[in-house]
Amino acid sequence: MIKVSLIAHTPNPEQVVAAAAKLCYSDAHIEDLMENLTPDKTREFLQKLNDLGHASPTEHASFTFAIEGVSRTLLAQITRHRIASFSVQSQRYVRLDDFRYVIPPEIEAVPEAKQAFIESMNQDAQRYLALAQQLEDAHTARLIAEGMTEKAARTKASKQANEDARFVLPNACETKMIMTMNARSLQNFFNLRCCNRAQWEIRELAKQMLALVYGVAPTLFADAGPRCRKGACPEGRMCCGKAAEVRAEYDELLAGIDARKQ
Repeated sequence: MIKVSLIAHTPNPEQVVAAAAKLCYSDAHIEDLMENLTPDKTREFLQKLNDLGHASPTEHASFTFAIEGVSRTLLAQITRHRIASFSVQSQRYVRLDDFRYVIPPEIEAVPEAKQAFIESMNQDAQRYLALAQQLEDAHTARLIAEGMTEKAARTKASKQANEDARFVLPNACETKMIMTMNARSLQNFFNLRCCNRAQWEIRELAKQMLALVYGVAPTLFADAGPRCRKGACPEGRMCCGKAAEVRAEYDELLAGIDARKQ
């Protein structure tokens, strides 16, 4: 199950973005940028940026997430968002003795398919661990023959074995990561990945991330979400045909966060 935490962010992110906007549109001195940036004034600057489509000041606010319970399939998708920083649990250095995997909902919903999927995952786990052990034993014997102590040889051999044994792991295999994005990149991420046509796993991740950043920067992310939330669907003939339902879903999500703050 996907678990996301917002573990760090730019302090006073909306005020920082407003200060950058203030610099662009006034003759304020650098030392005076943060002065008089009341909540109302901050909202005013952020709304001005939104109305003008001037997004570059939003790059000054960044957000860092801890993400777990996601598949390697998701990892391949999310790293396409290149204006971001990623630190991912390495299958090269970490042997997956506790093999975990993600079951797609469509497979979960069909008992026979779910059983076959789980059997396949169990077989993959067994093959992976067996292969890792075979490689480790072979590398250890070679390194000892080359003059290393058994302890040192086993340590080095274990890492070498992981490096090659991981090739049999499936895309369903769980991974963990730390990811940092600035607010502008997040807006783009939400536009694309909150869309109803996005793959189910990354869509759920995006939805959880949006809820977290909206909680600390509601004005900055007031219009965030799929593009159809604030305008026509840009997907053309590929449109899901459910724009009204999607808008309602995200309006309800953010309204719920506002209600909990009161």
